[in-house]
Amino acid sequence: MFDRLREDVRTVRETDPAAKSNAEVLLYAGLHAVWAYRLAHWLWTQNFHFVARLVSQLTRFLTGVEIHPGAALGRRVFVDHGMGVVVGETAEIGDDVTMYHGVTLGGDDPRPVKRHPTVGDRVTLGANSTLVGDITIGDDASVGAGAVVVDDVPPGATVVGNPANVVDGGDDTGDGERAESGAAIHGSEGANTEPETAPTDGDTTEDDEGPTTPPEPPACCGAAGAS
Repeated sequence: MFDRLREDVRTVRETDPAAKSNAEVLLYAGLHAVWAYRLAHWLWTQNFHFVARLVSQLTRFLTGVEIHPGAALGRRVFVDHGMGVVVGETAEIGDDVTMYHGVTLGGDDPRPVKRHPTVGDRVTLGANSTLVGDITIGDDASVGAGAVVVDDVPPGATVVGNPANVVDGGDDTGDGERAESGAAIHGSEGANTEPETAPTDGDTTEDDEGPTTPPEPPACCGAAGAS
């Protein structure tokens, strides 16, 4: 148990540059919320549901972070600042996830089914972002501040906006797309072009026939159309 506590403290020190010492980290409300959640979750798994919810509600009152004891949190989860964070009952959060204030992992189904998001490993959830429903946020993805996510997010992608849209495809960006984009940027470089064939001695050219008189403009345009 103490190894897990030290691991959580070390995670805060490595993630938050504002943390100057281990003693300072012990004042973090987000850290208190995660530790209290682990106690509440153990009580929940032992079928002490009322006591688990009591611990959860007291933690919410003291820290501003509400994590349902039935949710599943991985290791080294860091809740920075913490105020206003809500994590629903069937939410699943992987390892090394960072959440900022105002994050909501909400449900979209009144039935007792899997109705909250699943968040992969090493995901960053920006301030006031909202994730709704039984969706999956892939490993190493980032959710921008204020984003509202209602669909799955690919691994390594960055999503922003309401509704959230992918602005960086991460692992979904293929080499073919990059090559096509590069060709468009660099113009015709590398294009399969053939050199123009020089006229042979037997061909008739304009130089042989003398200067060509330009055609007269159509009658509809008149001479006034010339400049």
